[in-house]
Amino acid sequence: MTTQTLSSTLFDRLSPLGYPLIRITAGLLLMPHGAQKLFGWFGGYGLDATGQFFATSLGMEPGFLFALLAGLVEFFGGLALVLGLLTRPAALAIATLMGVALTVHAANGFFWTNGGVEYPLMWGLIALAVFLRGGERFSLDSRLGLKF
Repeated sequence: MTTQTLSSTLFDRLSPLGYPLIRITAGLLLMPHGAQKLFGWFGGYGLDATGQFFATSLGMEPGFLFALLAGLVEFFGGLALVLGLLTRPAALAIATLMGVALTVHAANGFFWTNGGVEYPLMWGLIALAVFLRGGERFSLDSRLGLKF
């Protein structure tokens, strides 16, 4: 077997794992952001303080409600992506949340190091891509026969 045949065979066998890797990683990386808002974990401030920040610094009233919604979407939407359960609705909720985040961060320019749109833009586009593809083969949606 040639090196080219071996690598081609290896990539053919592993390529179906590429999309679930993206979907699951996106979910796992979003969940801590929700946990910061909801529970104060990972150096977050919890729901009350995040709600106050949303209201006073971002002008998003009622701050508590918007913080709760953002935390729920990030944490439970992220979990849904990890599991591939209700994948499209979760991805749509995440993409919508990131659309709102883009408006909040737009004044800071592009780069995330300055609080810009780079991070929410990336997550919004990933969520949109997941929305378009759904859970696919390695998901609870597929396993349970849920079609969206």
